Amino acid sequence: MTLRWIRQCVYGFGLILLMVSPTLAHHSFAAEYDANKPVTLKGVIAKVEWTNPHIRFYIDVKGPGGSARWEISGPSVNALVRNGGKRESLKISETVTVEGFLARNVKNLANMKIVKSQDGKILLDRIGDQQ
Repeated sequence: MTLRWIRQCVYGFGLILLMVSPTLAHHSFAAEYDANKPVTLKGVIAKVEWTNPHIRFYIDVKGPGGSARWEISGPSVNALVRNGGKRESLKISETVTVEGFLARNVKNLANMKIVKSQDGKILLDRIGDQQ
């Protein structure tokens, strides 16, 4: 009886840990980005990571002090696909304009809202997606 009870407690505790760990791993938009700090960046795509939990791509932005590489975080692949996004939407060496929000504590990091091509065509957006 005692061994059975201990075994059930251990299994129950393990199940609770499995359910809680994904929740602890995910971060909220508000924890990492500031919705009160919108940013518009124009640059050339240097790298694209079309992976979950969030896509990321990197653009080289020219400024008065030279060029800087920016990391742009986006929604999940699934959210982009539901909104019409495709892996081919972002091409290396393409010039894009990114509208988004600055990170709170990391330099050259932003969260995308809309990505447009040089001619103004919307390539990716997060309409209907929770930040």
